[in-house]
Amino acid sequence: MPVLEKIVISDFRNIEFQELFFSPNVNCISGNNGEGKTNLLDAIHYLSMARSAFASSDRYNFRYGADGFSIGGTFLMQNGTESRFSCSVKAGGEKKFRRDDKPYSKVSEHVGVLPVVMVSPADISLVSESGEERRRFMNSVLSQMDREYLYSLQQYNRLLAQRNTLLKTQNPDPALFEVIDAGMEKVSGPLISARKKLAEDILPAVSRYYGILSSGKETVSIGYRSELLDDSLTELFRRNAARDTALKYTASGIHRDDLIFTIDGHPIRRCGSQGQQKSFLVALKFAQYEIMKANYGFAPMLLLDDVFDKLDMTRISNLLSVVAGNEFGQIFITDSNKVRMESIVDAITADRAYFEATGGVFRRI
Repeated sequence: MPVLEKIVISDFRNIEFQELFFSPNVNCISGNNGEGKTNLLDAIHYLSMARSAFASSDRYNFRYGADGFSIGGTFLMQNGTESRFSCSVKAGGEKKFRRDDKPYSKVSEHVGVLPVVMVSPADISLVSESGEERRRFMNSVLSQMDREYLYSLQQYNRLLAQRNTLLKTQNPDPALFEVIDAGMEKVSGPLISARKKLAEDILPAVSRYYGILSSGKETVSIGYRSELLDDSLTELFRRNAARDTALKYTASGIHRDDLIFTIDGHPIRRCGSQGQQKSFLVALKFAQYEIMKANYGFAPMLLLDDVFDKLDMTRISNLLSVVAGNEFGQIFITDSNKVRMESIVDAITADRAYFEATGGVFRRI
């Protein structure tokens, strides 16, 4: 499994410059809110996924007054060799990724090389917000494990953008719609199959982890919803042609897919308490971790940002038993409560490193 030995960060969020060496096991970052704990984890996520876990635009990752940022990391790879990965992003939108000083021909080639799973308070959007967040979750999981899925997704999104542009023009050529729709139909099948399988595969693990965290008090479920489970994409477009023309965008397709989360048969977004929702989200991410580990044959990095918040001591204790009882890879944990984190982590392992964050500066303690 890839292990992050060293990271060098420049002008990312509130981090001006930082060089840090990590434990191959558990790394704990404490500090008050707003000091940069989450930014450090997001820098690790960016180096792995070629994008932030939070910001939709790279310009929001620039330190105030900077015109870009860079992140570099040295990893001990699963074959026992060391590799250096680096990324740089400039204000003009230029993004470069390198491995051992050799540039990737496409940034997407890097996705999946350094698998990562992140759990953060922002994950509540998976429950509380629109289906876009849940589609992003599916795409993130599947793109790391399946390069063909990533390619098909890129093709679908490219054709969707062309179709929406065509819908905004006056008197568009019907022949162009036929060509675009046929291309979207071709790549949509593998995407639907992969998403449906993910929902089926992840449910048993989510149920098991949630049962551990909640002491078996409730039952959770996950369903996959897609308009294309019953119709072909071409037929869907034909039936909704008038609506799409009026709206001037494509209102149906796999870009409208969703995951349905329930607790005891009821929507968790409406009926779940904060503790239940947090437990479900942790269970979902741990299930993602389990599936990715089985797919790769080694453990991804696990980033736990403020994971103990909104959990009572019983659920925290149950979460501790999950982490201690599984073969997790390298783990990064943040918590504003230093004493709580130390008491929890010290019970898991003696092989850990502690860092304290203050104003974007990190000190090993």
